[in-house]
Amino acid sequence: MFGRRRKDRGSNVEAADAAPAGDLGAYDEPSDEEYDEYATGSAADSGPYDIDEVDEETVTASRLDLGSVLVPLPAGGQIQVEMAPNGTPQNVHLVTQFGRITVSAYAAPKSPGQWREVAAELAETLRNDKAEVSIESGPWGRELHGRTANADLRFIGVDGFRWMIRCVVAAPAGNAGADSELVGIARSVISGTVVRRGSEPHPVRTPLPIVLPEALTRQLVAAQQQQQAAAAQQQQQAAPQQGAARAQPAPRTAPPAQPTQQTQQVPPTQQTPPRRGESGSAMQQLGF
Repeated sequence: MFGRRRKDRGSNVEAADAAPAGDLGAYDEPSDEEYDEYATGSAADSGPYDIDEVDEETVTASRLDLGSVLVPLPAGGQIQVEMAPNGTPQNVHLVTQFGRITVSAYAAPKSPGQWREVAAELAETLRNDKAEVSIESGPWGRELHGRTANADLRFIGVDGFRWMIRCVVAAPAGNAGADSELVGIARSVISGTVVRRGSEPHPVRTPLPIVLPEALTRQLVAAQQQQQAAAAQQQQQAAPQQGAARAQPAPRTAPPAQPTQQTQQVPPTQQTPPRRGESGSAMQQLGF
């Protein structure tokens, strides 16, 4: 399945992670030698893969095919789709009992180093959000760990040939440490991920398009129709009560009636909050 010749990604990872510690702020950051040791380890040798490195038919059958990225589903995990305001899928989250994993692919130049730049910018925005930030070594090099009172976030990036993977691990406070169950699952997902970059030109850092499988699209449409039907039914049930209240005349001796607030219970939507665009902070874009 993975017998094709792979591009020279190992050297790319080493070059991308060979950055001075000052690039990411004054933190107790591992040395370049430690980064290189992690980046050439067994996890980096196993994946993620480019679609040209594998048998596409085989990997498609065993992974969730999202167009630009094919990801393995963790045992017991569920799928949550985040829609953009224009109705297109923006992110697909893998929800586990420990927290949420989001794997996205981005356009990148042929030369390595995009993840190092992205990690530096994410660290800055997290610090602006008053988050506690640390830079740690992982199987593919540097990982960014952000901690707040309400949530833990871990960003894992991998530079490929004209693409970059960014994995976001989101968990309750204290549950996204390097040795946590969730991070172990996330690293396993990344290791088995396949990127379908395509030959279309994309500006660097542009998210590669997400295309939902037909079966998943049908499920989303059915769920949306159910929500709309439930909301319409509640509106119909509330209408007679509102009409009866208006039909009853107030007693002549009573003072003028004060307007009352009508409340209506609407079923919660299954979509996650929309992100705020590139100008928003990292925490805001992730719904925290």
